[in-house]
Order: sequence, then C-alpha cells, then structure tokens
Amino acid sequence: MSAALTLAGPDHLDKLLSLVEAFHTEADMTSTEESRRAGLAPLLGDIPYGCVYLIGPPRAPIGYMVITLTWSVEYGGLDGNIDELYIRPGVRGRGIASEALVALPKALSGAGLRTIHLEVDRTNASALKLYRRAGFILNENYMFMTKHL
Repeated sequence: MSAALTLAGPDHLDKLLSLVEAFHTEADMTSTEESRRAGLAPLLGDIPYGCVYLIGPPRAPIGYMVITLTWSVEYGGLDGNIDELYIRPGVRGRGIASEALVALPKALSGAGLRTIHLEVDRTNASALKLYRRAGFILNENYMFMTKHL
C-alpha cells in the first residue's frame, strides 16, 4: 500500500462522506450526514480555506486528510491545520499515515505553507508517536481552546 495523495474534487464527495462517517463513528464524534456534507463540499471546490486529499487509489481510497488554511503573523505567512486524518483500520500500521504526514506538508511548503498544526488527544499514545515520527512537536506553552458559535 502507498500513501498516494490525490486532491479531492466534487466528484469524490460520496466516497469521502463514507470515510468521514467511519472516522467520526470510530472517534465517537457527534456529526450528521448534513453536517459532514456541509463541512466537506466547500473544500472540494475552489475556495481558499482548505482542501481534502484522498489517500490511496482515488477510485477506492483507504483514507483522507483535510487541510484548512489560515494566516499567521507569528509564523510569517500561510498557516495550515490538519483538521482530520483517517486511515481505514484494515490497512493501519503499514506506514501510510506517516508517509502522508511527511509528503503532504512538504509539498504544501512548496506552495508557500509556513507551518502546519494538528490537534491530538494527549492520552492517545499511538497518535502521539505517529505525529512525533512525522516531525510534529508538542507545544507545551499553548492549549487548543474552542468556542462554539
């Protein structure tokens, strides 16, 4: 298996919806078909807020990664966030996520991305190990905070 990455477009929406539903169910996240569609569909068009990459063959993807974009004065430019990363359970442990976490940020840096962040559960040892292996560091000085609007 390979972490071949394909920029997802509108024609990939149905495949992505099933992957996102699987991820949200596995992670015990509350979402609806409507909210998943509303969150994904704009990213598959020409908006500048982010994008979605299919992992594996586009006709039968084994995962996906959502990148959202912002601007950072602190980091001097375009700033990214890995909003979601999912690999189907049956193909985990083969280095696919690691490969994607190294390849995609490297490619995006060529397009001007200065930094990339992700959110991780501090108690998820396997995720922490994966992200550290891919070069991410835990920033002890900051906490991710949320306000729902």
